Amino acid sequence: MAIKVSVIIPVYNAEKYLAECVQSLISQTLRECEFIFVNDGSRDGSQAIVERYQREDQRIRLINQENGGVSTARNAGLEAASGEYIGFVDADDWVKADMYETLYQAARRFECDVVFSDYLGEMDGRVIQERSNFPAGKLLDKGYICKEILPVFLESDRLNSVWNKIYRNEVIRTGQIAFPKGIALGEDGLFNMRALCAIDNACYVEYAGYYYRETAGSATRKNKEQGHYFDRALQTYVEPLPDNFKTALHHVDIQSLRAKKFIRSCISLIHHYYEPSNPVHFYQKIAYVRKMIHHSVLQQALANYPPAARLKNGRYEHVFLLLIRLKSALGLYGVTAYSRLRNQKTMGG
Repeated sequence: MAIKVSVIIPVYNAEKYLAECVQSLISQTLRECEFIFVNDGSRDGSQAIVERYQREDQRIRLINQENGGVSTARNAGLEAASGEYIGFVDADDWVKADMYETLYQAARRFECDVVFSDYLGEMDGRVIQERSNFPAGKLLDKGYICKEILPVFLESDRLNSVWNKIYRNEVIRTGQIAFPKGIALGEDGLFNMRALCAIDNACYVEYAGYYYRETAGSATRKNKEQGHYFDRALQTYVEPLPDNFKTALHHVDIQSLRAKKFIRSCISLIHHYYEPSNPVHFYQKIAYVRKMIHHSVLQQALANYPPAARLKNGRYEHVFLLLIRLKSALGLYGVTAYSRLRNQKTMGG
């Protein structure tokens, strides 16, 4: 059987949701698939779950390796993939039965290198559909990719995910495209940057077949990791861009767009730290924010923040950016508290 789509699933201690994930894959209406599970040193029952399904379905392949992280696991899957196209699924997510048939049919219809789609995110019990605003159901050529799609990776995270896309395997192998190792955040975005610079065309289908489940971990684990959130955002910001990506985007102000994205990430982090539901002690919250706003890279990013973006900001955003520039952690605490109160009154009224 010629494999049309190889689906790569990194697995690490995912036994809670893994069976649902596997079941959604083996139920695909596109039968010519292979499902490559890369067990990344799991210590729970994940391996046994995959092995049980493997005895029932020969399309399931299992690779066991020592824990090396999601990028290492996905790269192992890429080396093993034999399909015409490649897709990715996280072990705690699931897909609709027609997911890969829909994406593969679009790929063959337009003979394109990458197909991307919408997806559904489940967060705090609510399901939200993430959409793109690109032309649907038509071939997007190299010029459109460079002008309209690649800049999005610089100013936001909304196209970063790899699991709502399929990629032509030949392009990935020829370009030796892989996930970067040694970074804790943004590996999907860098993979996509490298892939989209190597392709000739793409297409977007207005379809959501992927269900993303937010499982960041327990409150205790989140609390322990909170001090690293800014470090991860900082690492993503200073990470060198692929050379071919910079060449493809010679027409845009790369530094301004990256600064815009980094500052937005920092603003979101400040709101997160100051949320009343965040169980971290008040003085620790202040310490996290003070460390962030005193960092020289953030202050330099403010200087690179594009003037056009500043003009679009409302009064609240202007005050927020001013307080970051003034390095006032207490002032930021006050404006976030005011913002929550204002929103509560608006919703209540």
